[in-house]
Parts: sequence; C-alpha cells; structure tokens
Amino acid sequence: MPLVSTGELVSAAAADGRGIAAFNVITLEHAEAIATGAEQAGAPAILQISENAVKFHGGQLAAIAAAAAAVAHASTAQLALHLDHVVSVDLLRSADDEGFSSVMFDASKLPYEENVRATADAVRWGHERGIWIEAELGKVGGKEGEAPLDAHAPGVRTDPAEAAAYAAATGVDALAVAVGSSHAMTQRTAALDHALIARLRDAIPLPLVLHGSSGVPDEEIRRAVASGMVKINVGTALNTAFTGAVRAFLDTTDPSTVDPRKYLAPARAAMAGTVAGFLTLVSG
Repeated sequence: MPLVSTGELVSAAAADGRGIAAFNVITLEHAEAIATGAEQAGAPAILQISENAVKFHGGQLAAIAAAAAAVAHASTAQLALHLDHVVSVDLLRSADDEGFSSVMFDASKLPYEENVRATADAVRWGHERGIWIEAELGKVGGKEGEAPLDAHAPGVRTDPAEAAAYAAATGVDALAVAVGSSHAMTQRTAALDHALIARLRDAIPLPLVLHGSSGVPDEEIRRAVASGMVKINVGTALNTAFTGAVRAFLDTTDPSTVDPRKYLAPARAAMAGTVAGFLTLVSG
C-alpha cells in the first residue's frame, strides 16, 4: 500500500477520539515487525526513524528510510514514515528527499526563545514542502547520552500557557509534552499527570504527543488518550521484546547457533506482538 501521511493518520485519530501509535525503526526487522503488528491489529501505524538510529547507520539516512518505505509499500496496513527527534538541521532538510511526510524537530534543550526561533524556521521550511512538523516543549528526558531526569522534578513538565504561546509562535502541527513519562524506561511504572494532559488539551488546538510510552502502563495510556493524547510513541518496548527473544533463543533453544535468522525470526515475531498490543490499546 502507498505510504500515508503522518498528518492524515494523526488528524483522523484526533477526530475519532482515539490514539495512533508511532514505533521506532532501528533495523529492517523493526520495520517488518511494525507492519506485521499493524496488519494483525487491523490498525494504522507510524514508522519513525530517530536521529540516533541514523547515527547507528553511520549517519546515512537513505538506506534505512528506503527499507522502511519498501516494507510499508508491501504491507496491507496504512503506514506513515516519520523522522523523529531531529536536532540536526541538515538531517531535517534531508527528509523531503527520502520520502518522509513528517519530522519531529527537537529544539527542547534550547532556551525557550531559541527553541521558538529554531522551531519556527523548521516549520516554515517543512510547510513549504508539505511536511508536517512536531516539536517538544518541556523535558521528557531519558534519551541516550542525556543525564538522568526525574519526570516529576519541578520545572520539567509542560506549562499549558507557555505551550499555547509556543504553538502560536511556531506554527507547529503537533506538540510533544512532558506529563510524567520518560524515554528508555524498561519497566512500565510511569504515572502520568492526567489533569495536566486535560489542561494542555484545552489550551492547545493541536494533537498532543506522548513520548516515552514504553514505560507507561496500559491503563495510564488509555486514560491519556481519553484525556487528549493522540500520537503515542513507542521505542524501548520493541527493543525489550527483541532482545528478550534473542536472549531466550541463545540461552535455551540453541546456544550453539551462528545463523542470525534463527534468532532474528522469533525476535521479529515478539516485536510484532508488542506492536499489535499497543495498537489495540490506543485504538480502542
């Protein structure tokens, strides 16, 4: 099936009062698992490639983007291609050439005024090319290379009034907000601030994005979607499923194997199951 635009999928989810899940692609197996999981759940999904994943691939976006796009084209599910957590302006500007319909431009570590200026520039560039732009305000934290961050520390969470001013000043299409989750959590113990989510929903006429959803329990995600979260980002949960399946195979099934297909197949299947579970959760 042809790629669907991220904006189209997010807008449809927002209109229906449901969520749309976005899953991080690191390897070809990740992309295949996301497509399979979406087909199993009968739900659309977003395949997203982060700047960290691009660094993993030697700084080369084209090959992993082409692979993800090819998987999407071969799938019967509605799938979009999104470039995630982009700090580099050069990487941002490669999105158009590589078939991305959307970019999350991350200037959240900059002081507020600099964040506004950088993000507004990214939005102008993107909108001239029909590219949907997501940004972040607040401190979600937990990305690789960052110092640990307490998701409940003072000043970390997104302020609704500031978010409304930020949205108006930048013209972004969606906003990732800090409401109690954190990236790279391997245990699903995060407690979200649902009252804050509702206040942000009322203050900002944009889809809200939840980063760090791997660490959020099912019921918390259900409540977040009901409160106004639309795009639900999932990364670490796929890696946990992948690594767990590989470890189980090598530890118990066939410790002597040297053929990666033997352990990548169950790893891919485990990720597909995780994808289907999240999609069912946010779509219901």
